[in-house]
Amino acid sequence: MPEATNKRITGIGSALVDVLINETDQFLQGLEKAKGGMTLVEDHEIESILARTSQSPIIVPGGAACNTIIGVGNLGGDARFIGRRGDDTYGKRFESQILSCHVEPELSISPDSPTGKVLSVITPDAQRSMFTFLGASTELSPAGITPALFKDTAISVIEGYLLFNPDLMMASIKAAKAAGSLIALDLASFEVVNASKTILLDIVKEYVDILIANEDEAKAYTGFTDEISAMEILSRDVTYAVLKVGKRGSFVSFEDKITQIDPVSGKDPKDTTGAGDLWAAGFLFGIANGFSIKKSGQLGSACGYEVCQVMGAQIPETAWQRIRALI
Repeated sequence: MPEATNKRITGIGSALVDVLINETDQFLQGLEKAKGGMTLVEDHEIESILARTSQSPIIVPGGAACNTIIGVGNLGGDARFIGRRGDDTYGKRFESQILSCHVEPELSISPDSPTGKVLSVITPDAQRSMFTFLGASTELSPAGITPALFKDTAISVIEGYLLFNPDLMMASIKAAKAAGSLIALDLASFEVVNASKTILLDIVKEYVDILIANEDEAKAYTGFTDEISAMEILSRDVTYAVLKVGKRGSFVSFEDKITQIDPVSGKDPKDTTGAGDLWAAGFLFGIANGFSIKKSGQLGSACGYEVCQVMGAQIPETAWQRIRALI
């Protein structure tokens, strides 16, 4: 299994714009959609919902792998993101915003399809209900994924949602491996695990070096709810296995040793959007830079805590200064 020989972290996944609004439960009920869920919609449906709100939306780059890579860039890391956007205002904004976060964009552009977007309606209890239009992000072609995109990469972050596109998933993993990169796979959601279990197990066994899961994803993957049993299976085929357990922190397995990482205590969360993605940013930045497991995990916890104090997955610079002081 290859070892990281440099510090670049490259992510590949859906290039999505996050559109966030604070609204009431009554507003959500009027949309006749399930609270807390994720609904696939068309672009015009998102625009229709936005037309009904009096709130000014927050518009920031999104997508799981992209959130992680933006975190790496803001930590001072060498960061690159591979995806596909539309040739529109949202897409141009996406690219300029990730550039401002010190991320090198490797974005192909669709001449016809709009940029993908996720509208999150956040109610007073900090719960988010998501309406997702994937748009141009679904057009990222396996044929265009080459080892050159992963040149000089220490760790490649493969978005778990790519399991819904097995050809793209395999093209991404094989190209990254051919470039000498370690593979980090975040399982994304328990629905992804349940829908892709057979191919997922094969991919992890054959290619993955770093496996990241939360409690629900770990249960779907291993069949166990207790941490020790789950970690035993999560770590079976990989170098690093991570189990995130929310307010209780996380567990990291490396070289047959399990390290418990304490959470950062403080204020209650305002919005949990991107918490897992930013945890991964801190942890992977630490691993790529040769930090201890404990320090890498603590950096992940700090990133996860700070992103929960704001709307959306973008941590403000004042908070990044606090995080970078831990490095």
